[in-house]
This record gives sequence, C-alpha cells and structure tokens, in this order.
Amino acid sequence: MTQLGKFEKYLIEEFFDDYRAGAMSQHTFTRRVAFITGSMAAASAAMLLVGCSPQEVPRSTDPMPTPNPTSGSATGTASGGAVPGAKSPLSVPEGTAGITTSTVKFPSGGTEISGYLARPEAGKPGPAVLVCHENRGLTPHIQDVARRFAKEGYAALAIDLLSREGGTPSLDRDAVPGALTQAGAQRHVADFSAGFDYLQKQAFVEQGRIAMTGYCFGGGITWQSAVEITGLKATSAFYGPAPDLDKVPSLKPAVFGVYAELDDRITGPMPQLRDALAATSVRNQLKVYPGVDHAFHNDTGDRYNEQQATAAWNDTLAWFKKYV
Repeated sequence: MTQLGKFEKYLIEEFFDDYRAGAMSQHTFTRRVAFITGSMAAASAAMLLVGCSPQEVPRSTDPMPTPNPTSGSATGTASGGAVPGAKSPLSVPEGTAGITTSTVKFPSGGTEISGYLARPEAGKPGPAVLVCHENRGLTPHIQDVARRFAKEGYAALAIDLLSREGGTPSLDRDAVPGALTQAGAQRHVADFSAGFDYLQKQAFVEQGRIAMTGYCFGGGITWQSAVEITGLKATSAFYGPAPDLDKVPSLKPAVFGVYAELDDRITGPMPQLRDALAATSVRNQLKVYPGVDHAFHNDTGDRYNEQQATAAWNDTLAWFKKYV
C-alpha cells in the first residue's frame, strides 16, 4: 500500500478511535477509510495498520462503496432558530440581530470557491478571522462558530474547502474526509490565502488585522497556513496535527494551540512542538485543557465539554485581542 500522508493517517486514526469507542459503526469506518485510500485493498492495509484485526477489515475483492449524494450534511441553516444539535450557551442562531450573513464567492487557483461570511451589521472597519472546518466540511456548526466571532466584532469567513467538488452538501458525508485529503493540504492553504486576499479587499475589514482558527483537521490546516500565509496576525489551532518541526521557525503569526488532556494522539507529540517553538522567536502558547478529549469544542458532538470549550473560546478571543 502507498504510504499514508500526514492527514490521511490523522483521519484514519481518528475514525479508528471513534470506532473503538462505539461512536462509529464498522460499516461507516470502512466506508470512510475506503474513500480516503481509494481502494478496498488499500483500506484493508490501512485498517490493519491502525490496529484492526483481520476479521474487521474488508476483503480486497469487495467493491468500493458507492457515494450517496443525498446523505451529505447541508450547510444551510434556517432563517432563525437554534443551530441543529447545538448545546453551547455561546451558540448564535442564524438571524441574530446585529449580525449579517451571506455566501460569498472569490477566485482561488484559477476557479471560484465559496465561503460563509458572518460579520457585524454596522460599524467602522474591524478585525477579521478565517475559519477552517473539521473533516466534516462546512457544516451548520462551523457556520455557528463564524457567527460567534461576528458577535465579538470580527468578520468571519468560513471557507468550504470542497467548493470545487460541488460543495459540502453535494457529497456523501462518508466521502467528505477522503475528498479533503485527496485535494491535498497545499490546495487548502492556497484557498485560505485567497480568502485572506478577499478579506483584505473588503471595506469592513481593517487592513492588516486578520487571524485564523480551525478545528481538528482544520486545526492542522491552520498550522500549515501559519507557516505559509504572510500577513496573518494570529492563529488558534484546536487539536490539529502540528506542522513539520523543521518548518516551525517559519511560523509567521502569534500561534495559540488548543490541546485536550485525553487526546493522546495529538497531545502526546505536543512537547516536541513546544521545544521547537522555544528555540525560535515565534510568539506562542500551547495549552492543555484538563479532563477532555479530542473535539471537545464541538457542541454538536458527544465529546463536548461546556466548561473547557468555553475556556478555550475565551482564551482564543484573548489571544486575538492581544495580537490581531
């Protein structure tokens, strides 16, 4: 089997953890790995690699799963009302007074991509933040996060990294992670660079005051963007895979890392990143939140923890206030 890339390995291990914990069925786990690896033979090898028994993996002769375009997660939210599944007191429903939202389009890599923009309805130009979604694509939860930033005075742009594939709602939800990894991290970073340029041109954004944040997979893309996008003032990466350590001296913004104490897969290697950062002049803070696991900020998921999610959110706002 072809060696797994950083994000392919990251996602397969994440899904394996969910499967072992009973949060994901074997059928769904197999489908997602197959979409990521591209064949049932490669899926079998990858599943064995992360710890599955031979009895749990598909046969190489099994057919590839057929994408079901009707099972994608819609990105739209109702005009008003609570966000589906939201448990956080910080949730900001669509239609909240003082905030305006829209779908915007802008050029990237010779084509047009789209994003969800939430911003204060009125007032002088202010700061902005780029928001990178999880491996689920651009979901109502991520749109909610964008509105939370808008409520705090930011113009928040959440890009749909599957715009070229027809947008998140058009895809089978099990195929979304594979589509993201097949597109490659460089394409995603380039799309956020284009999003940065788009925000810079908007009259409601104060020049030079743009940050970025991302969650899970999006945390990893945020770290990558922090290496490559000149002009970012600050980033907050939630439990995402770190950049290659030899690239740490190239980090441009002030970086804040959110980690979960029980998330061994991501938090385990974090001390190496901390040591690498200590050897540079990069402004940084890496914080481990106690008693919580991966994805604890997502209030539509089972691992949500209100106390620590609220703390991480407030710490992110404080970091951005200091550096953006």
